[in-house]
Amino acid sequence: MTPQPADANQGAALLDELHSALTRYVILPSPQAVDAVTLWIAATHAQPAWAHAPRLVIRAPEKRCGKSRLLDVVEATCHEPFITVNASPSAVYRSITEDPPTMLVDEADTIFGADAGSNEDLRGLLNAGHQRNRPAKRYDAAANRVESIPTFAMAALAGIGAMPDTIEDRAVIIRMRRRAPGETVSPYRYRRDRPVLASIAQRLNRWLRADIAMLEAAEPAMPVEDRAADTWEPLIIVADHAGGDWPDRARQAAVDLLAEAAGNNQGSIRTRLLVDCRTAFGDQPAISTTELLRKLNADPEAPWPNYGKTGLNASKLSKLLTEFDIKSANVRFPDGTQAKGYRASDFLDAWTRYCPTEEGDSSQPSQASRPRSERDGLTLWDGTSRPNEASDSTAWDGNSRPTATSRPALTCIGTGGTAGTATSPATDTKGVA
Repeated sequence: MTPQPADANQGAALLDELHSALTRYVILPSPQAVDAVTLWIAATHAQPAWAHAPRLVIRAPEKRCGKSRLLDVVEATCHEPFITVNASPSAVYRSITEDPPTMLVDEADTIFGADAGSNEDLRGLLNAGHQRNRPAKRYDAAANRVESIPTFAMAALAGIGAMPDTIEDRAVIIRMRRRAPGETVSPYRYRRDRPVLASIAQRLNRWLRADIAMLEAAEPAMPVEDRAADTWEPLIIVADHAGGDWPDRARQAAVDLLAEAAGNNQGSIRTRLLVDCRTAFGDQPAISTTELLRKLNADPEAPWPNYGKTGLNASKLSKLLTEFDIKSANVRFPDGTQAKGYRASDFLDAWTRYCPTEEGDSSQPSQASRPRSERDGLTLWDGTSRPNEASDSTAWDGNSRPTATSRPALTCIGTGGTAGTATSPATDTKGVA
């Protein structure tokens, strides 16, 4: 844990004051969400110390859920806010320095929509700027040289609906909701209220900037792993530096918000396909391509019936599964029929890595460590010769079933790597894989 500053109560008191300011103007969905936003804002004041620049995604299902008001408070309290409304990509890129501003993007859903082709440079900046030493390269024809432009900067994005996986996988996600009857907040008036919030920002800056070297050297104990740890580490370092009950609150917020994000994550289209294929297989060791497609396209709530003009077909299915090294083969089934199809054993590695199931979930076919011919009870068919009787004798008996991996159900990893999913903190304080 990072050593405490000389005035051990200063940091905790400042975070408490910022926490109170947030809850004065905005209703956030949970106490953990308030703590996370508080720590994220504070972390913007020490960006030179961080190896990663976590994004703050403020998303809502509809308008009038408070996301823009929350962004107003963030703007008033963060380090050097840079609002990107109508800013050209070149202006944004050249505003980022070694001591970067905090990028604020309202209506960010318009940047990532289907008709947002002109925002490709800004999307690239938001993706690359999560990690240090990921500069954008541009050729300067006038100077006849390649220019290296910094991209590293913390960014808050507010919008309706989910952001792309490449953004949310690097973000603290706050799911806003419309105020219920009886929930009230104070009105926010820019001229009256912003100076008070700005004074909090100034004090946060003085407190954290005095200990940049200490913050940079900190190696906190993390309750999460992989990319989730990269994203949450600056927040946890700030909490440890503040002291009081903030270290515990920060770690609880990380575990709870990641668990919430995992529960609402549908993963990429490929991981969704893995989940739906597992359901289609059931207990079968293999399934014909025709039958698998029939089951996938029969689900009206799945994306497959609309995946192309006629739904998902064999060619598109093969292309999606090839990314997981899963390929169809000529298979002879236990009932003696022969057809192109897929074996459950070929899916096992992908199922385990990308969409593990709860222990005891029968939708995860599995089979210990016997040779594949014994596990499957299947024989690869070359399309011409009939397998011999010896191979027929190893046919699957219909009884054996593998156990599922003990992991959260359908916590699929989207594009961009490990999602950092969390289990219940009551059972696993590390909780993320």
